[in-house]
Amino acid sequence: MTDYVLTGLAKRRAEIAGEIERTHDHLRQLLADLEHIDATILQFDPTHQVEAIKPKAFRPPKDWSNRGQMTRIVLSILRQAAEPLTTRDIALELLVSRALDKDDQRLLRLMTKRVGVALRLQRDKDVVRSEQGPGQYQLWRVNKKQPVIFP
Repeated sequence: MTDYVLTGLAKRRAEIAGEIERTHDHLRQLLADLEHIDATILQFDPTHQVEAIKPKAFRPPKDWSNRGQMTRIVLSILRQAAEPLTTRDIALELLVSRALDKDDQRLLRLMTKRVGVALRLQRDKDVVRSEQGPGQYQLWRVNKKQPVIFP
């Protein structure tokens, strides 16, 4: 039995080591590509500050790939709320509704940021409104639809 366990563990270790090597190779290639692009930018504008170019934001994981899904869940949470909620409260409720680990502080911070982005986009569309809440958090509520009056 020990031979099977050791053989399996050795195989798994080899797979992980190979994945690490591929990741390092990929990272080296990305760094080389970045250096080439920086050099090309400097050929066109030698005074350009390439270090000032901010990296693009990380895309959501694949489970959020359906466009608008997060916004729909956030708006649903707000519609069901009896009072305005903070961004963090909405993120906590979202984690619970998606059966994700609500005790994972890193995940909670990430979802709080994403909920904030979704809410700010909806605020720009006048779907929700915000007011200053406790600390750095905003209190959010859904705007009531105005009745359409026909002349």
